[in-house]
Amino acid sequence: MEASFDGSQTDVRGAAEQVANDFKNGVKNVRAVGAAELRILIADVEQLLDRVANLKDAETVRIRSRVEEALENAKRNLEDTTATVKIKARRVASSADNYVHESPWQALGIAALVGIAIGLLASRRS
Repeated sequence: MEASFDGSQTDVRGAAEQVANDFKNGVKNVRAVGAAELRILIADVEQLLDRVANLKDAETVRIRSRVEEALENAKRNLEDTTATVKIKARRVASSADNYVHESPWQALGIAALVGIAIGLLASRRS
């Protein structure tokens, strides 16, 4: 009877660790996609600025100047946000890993609920 309990606890711990790893990978993917989309937007705005660089209308020059300033701010914010997200993701992953090791059954239940919630949200977007 004791060997059966140890085996099932090991199975749950392994499943919970897999969930934690999937969570870590999911966070990395979301971060990469978000950063990639923002970089594409920045590149598009830079291309647009290059195309209107020859226009000398006072209003166009004023708007171009404001857009260039906003673009520089966006680049700085992207760098700052990326660094912050990396730090927070590491903390969350570490906390999740500790929690999974301490409470594998609860972690598995929480992971199942999160999976259901994500599935519901994804099905609504389709």
